[in-house]
Amino acid sequence: MFTVAKLQEQDHIAVQNQDFDLALEYQALTEANQRDGAVVHFVGLVRDNNLGRQIQALELEHYPAMTTKALTELVAEARQRWQLGRIRLIHRVGKLSLGEQIVFVGVTSTHRGSAFAACEFLMDQLKTRAPFWKKEYTSEGAHWVAARDSDRVKAGEW
Repeated sequence: MFTVAKLQEQDHIAVQNQDFDLALEYQALTEANQRDGAVVHFVGLVRDNNLGRQIQALELEHYPAMTTKALTELVAEARQRWQLGRIRLIHRVGKLSLGEQIVFVGVTSTHRGSAFAACEFLMDQLKTRAPFWKKEYTSEGAHWVAARDSDRVKAGEW
């Protein structure tokens, strides 16, 4: 039997349609946090091209129970690997336009090495282990995006 790891009080995971405010997310990582000296965050945006195709929009779907379980396990695994303070992970779903924010990963730690490594680990693992399905809209129509071998290789390096 597989159980979902419990989030720590300082962790935040959200899967949502609405956009997030980068300044507020940074504030949530740093407010009343004198323990941690390092804050690292990553924001992913919808870009206008992928594998030579001109993208017009991107749609992300998920199955909530599976997604919550997978993201919670990723955060717990990051905590096992590094000494971390706060973790915030937000992933958007729904149809997104070019330039819109898709994902936010923010990590704090007492030292920068752990914060950088954990942030990169979480993003690499999100690409391959989180159950999100992506559909790209192009001038030739819509198509589902297959997982990339390069993402699997990068995630496997951890």
